[in-house]
Amino acid sequence: MMAEPNFWEGGEMTQKILKERNSLLEGLSSWQEKKKEIEEMEVLLQLIEEQNDEREVEELLKKIQQSEEAINEMEFRQMLKGENDERNAIVSINAGAGGTEAQDWAEMLLRMYLRWAEKKGYQTQIVDILPGEEAGIKNVTFTVNGKYAYGYLKAEVGIHRLVRISPFDAGARRHTSFASVFVIPEVPEEINIEIDEKDLRIDTFRSSGAGGQHVNKTDSAVRITHLPTGIVVQCQNERSQHKNKAMALKILKAKLYEKERKEKEEKLRELHHSKKEIAWGSQIRSYILHPYKMVKDHRTNKIIYQVDRVLDGEIDEFMKIYLLNTNPN
Repeated sequence: MMAEPNFWEGGEMTQKILKERNSLLEGLSSWQEKKKEIEEMEVLLQLIEEQNDEREVEELLKKIQQSEEAINEMEFRQMLKGENDERNAIVSINAGAGGTEAQDWAEMLLRMYLRWAEKKGYQTQIVDILPGEEAGIKNVTFTVNGKYAYGYLKAEVGIHRLVRISPFDAGARRHTSFASVFVIPEVPEEINIEIDEKDLRIDTFRSSGAGGQHVNKTDSAVRITHLPTGIVVQCQNERSQHKNKAMALKILKAKLYEKERKEKEEKLRELHHSKKEIAWGSQIRSYILHPYKMVKDHRTNKIIYQVDRVLDGEIDEFMKIYLLNTNPN
């Protein structure tokens, strides 16, 4: 297609094809690089057998393990071939039944996902956050920018349940808390979602926060209501009202795109599982800190006993087994 005489006159189509080409080349180069590494290790193995050097054996085993992990990751990413899997993600966390306990749990989940994204090398930005009265957060919306961010995070959509001895209960009783996680893909700029200004109600207000010198004293926060659908989006992270409005419109565009996709393709209804009641019987995963420690995914029955490791962002095992089960091809 690129060899065609009029290829470079194609405008948006040209950019789309170039982007697809670059993505294919990136995948090919990764496989070629690993193939070369394996060939080098085979040569190294022959030398080690001749020299019988134990230190070289240890070094080779280390390289084999690293290559195996890298190849497993590449094979897994071949599963992420959904229309939106390579895109950035927009994540919302909402505290459910449980009051202050649930709000604290929502903040724990926020930290878990931010740590996960950091370990992946993804960039995150909190767009809107509503603190709880005593502790934690009532809800938060943040973006995760990086290749396959949505492909991974779509595995987290649903209700997350926490069981622990409450740090807010003077009687040290066991409490159960819930929070919902909802994820949508960011809409790329080349997809045109028309929004009529007449369909929008735009309100400005002062950003909320914990107080102190960094609290914005101007009405820079923006809330946009899309009147035909009732979708409400707000952003208060930026200092500038203009930037907050631009980010809110970006998220509104993504939500309208997702709504349209849902109406057209019922097969994508799994993206909206978090519409369930945020309470008993609907959780996808339980995090138990008392009387024993365990995290269990109820969709796959995967269990990890190192709860602290999970809460520190090491959730790939849960994501991968779920995605492999839902994408068997």
